[in-house]
Amino acid sequence: MSRPSADVPAPAVLAAVLDRLPDGVGVLDGDGTICYVNAAGAGLLGSRPAQLLGRVLWEAVPELADTVFSAFLLHARRVGTPVTWRGFHAPAGRWLTVTAEVVGDLLHVRVAPAGGGDSAAGPAGSGSAGDDDPGALRFLTEVFEALSGTLDTTESAHRLARFVVPRLADWATVTVLGEDGAPARSARAHRSPERLADVDTYLAGRVSAPRDRSSLTAALLSGEPVQLTSIDPEFGAPSLPNRAVRDAWRRLDPTSCLFVPLQSRGEPIGVLSLVTCGSRPPHSEAEIATAVEVARRGALALDNARLYGRQLEVAETLQHSLLTPPPQPPGLEIAVRYRPASTHALVGGDWYDAFRQEDGATLLVIGDVVGHNVAAAAAMAQLRSAVRTLAYDSPGSPARTLDRVDRVLTGLAVGTLATALVARVDLPAADGTHTLRWSSAGHVPPLLVRREGTVQVLDAPPERLLGTHEPLPHTDHEACVRPGDTVVLVTDGLVEAGRMGIDEGLERLTGALAELGGLPVDALCDRLLSRIVPHRADDDIAVLAVRCTGPAD
Repeated sequence: MSRPSADVPAPAVLAAVLDRLPDGVGVLDGDGTICYVNAAGAGLLGSRPAQLLGRVLWEAVPELADTVFSAFLLHARRVGTPVTWRGFHAPAGRWLTVTAEVVGDLLHVRVAPAGGGDSAAGPAGSGSAGDDDPGALRFLTEVFEALSGTLDTTESAHRLARFVVPRLADWATVTVLGEDGAPARSARAHRSPERLADVDTYLAGRVSAPRDRSSLTAALLSGEPVQLTSIDPEFGAPSLPNRAVRDAWRRLDPTSCLFVPLQSRGEPIGVLSLVTCGSRPPHSEAEIATAVEVARRGALALDNARLYGRQLEVAETLQHSLLTPPPQPPGLEIAVRYRPASTHALVGGDWYDAFRQEDGATLLVIGDVVGHNVAAAAAMAQLRSAVRTLAYDSPGSPARTLDRVDRVLTGLAVGTLATALVARVDLPAADGTHTLRWSSAGHVPPLLVRREGTVQVLDAPPERLLGTHEPLPHTDHEACVRPGDTVVLVTDGLVEAGRMGIDEGLERLTGALAELGGLPVDALCDRLLSRIVPHRADDDIAVLAVRCTGPAD
C-alpha cells in the first residue's frame, strides 16, 4: 500500500504556527501596508495584530517614520535580495536583528532579539554607522538641522559632505545638477585635512567621473544606490590624464564606493558619493540604509535651497527691471535707495521712479503697494508702469496724473491699494531756483532740506489712497527749491522703522536730515539708512533724494 501524500497545511494552520514563534514575522505590500503580522511582531510594535492589519506601517507606528529602520525596509525592497539590519528599537526597549527579503511583490520581514547593548557591536563588518541607536538618530537629526539652516545651495552641499565624513565614508563628494541636468555645483570632504589637496587634484584633473558610466547613471536616475564593493587599482586609470592626478589617486587609496542618488519630488537633483579607503570595509546594509536616509534628507534641503535660488534670481531680475537708475538732469543730482523687508525676496511693494518729460521738467514718483513680497512687487510693477506711461504721454499736474492713474486702476479692476506721491521739478528760473509741484495719495510728505541745514516737512491735508474707488480729486501743492536745497522722498518703512509712530518717526527723520543734509546725495541716502535702520527692516523702504546744484544766490 502506498503512503498518502502529505497535504499542504491550511492558511489558518500556518498562521497558528507563526503566532507561536518567539520571533516577529510580518509581510508588507509595495505601499508599506501590513498584510500579515504575527503576535510577536505586533508585540514588538506595542500593538496587537488586529490593530495593524491593513494599515500602512508608517501610519500605524508613526515613530518608525523617517528612521534608519524605515530606510532599511525601503532599501530591502529596492535591492530584491535578503538584507539584514541590527539596531536598537526604542518602543520595545531592546536590540533587534531584522532580515527582509522580497518574495513576489511582497516584503517578508523577520525580527529576532539580538544580544548585547553596545552600539558598536553590530553584525560583522557593519560598524556602528547604520545602527538605529540614539547616536544614529541624533546623527540624522543633526544632518537635517544643519542643512535646513542655510538656503545657499553651495553651502548646503558642503555641509552634507562634511557631515557624512568620517561616519559614513573616508571621503565624500556631493554633486548637484543644474537646470540642464549637467553637474553645476560640487562639494567635498575628507577625514584627513592633509588629503583634501589630493581630492581636489583628482576631482579637477580627472577626465571622467564614475557616474559618467551609462550603467551607473541609469541606476542613479532610477533612484537606486549603487555600490562598488571593491575598486581595482586600475579602475580610474583611463580618467587619470597625468602623473599628478594618478599620484593623488594612489595616495587617496580608495577601496570601495557607494553612490547614493539625491532625489526630491521624484526627480534626480544630484549624487552623494561615499568612498572608503585603506582597510575600512565596504558599506554594510545598515550603513547603506543610513546613507539612503541621509541622502533623502539632504536632497530635500538642497532642493529647497535650489528653489530659493530660483526665486532669488527672479526677484533680482524683477528688481533690476523696475527700480532703474535715475537720470541726472542738468542742475540736479538724484540718488535712490531700496531696501526690502525680507531677505528671502529682494523686491516688495515700495518703489521709486524718476524721468524727464518732453518739456525738460523732471518727474519724481515714490509709492507703496500693500505688502512686501513678490505678489506686491507684481502689483507695484503694474502701478509704476501706469504712472510712468500716463505722466509721460499726457503731461499735466501731479494731481491730475494721480487722478488718471486712479481711474485706470478702477476701470481695469486691478485691485491694488497703494499710497503714492508724484512731484514735478520744473526747469530752473533765471536765479537758479526750481518750482516743486507735488500731490500725495495718502503718502508720507516730502521733506525739504535747506542748504543752511534746516528741514521743512512739506505737509498738507491727507488725501485718499489709490485704489479706494472714491471720486474725490487730488490736490497740487508748490514749494520753491533753491540751489543747495535737497528734496527727500521716502516710504513709511523708513519713518515707522522700529515700530515708531508716524509723528515720532518724522521727527526722528528730520533730526537725522538736519545733521546729514550737507553730505553728497548718495552718501546722504546711505547714512540715513544706516542711522535709522541699522539692521533688517520691518518693512520695505524706498528713498529718493534730489539736490538742486544750480549757482548759489
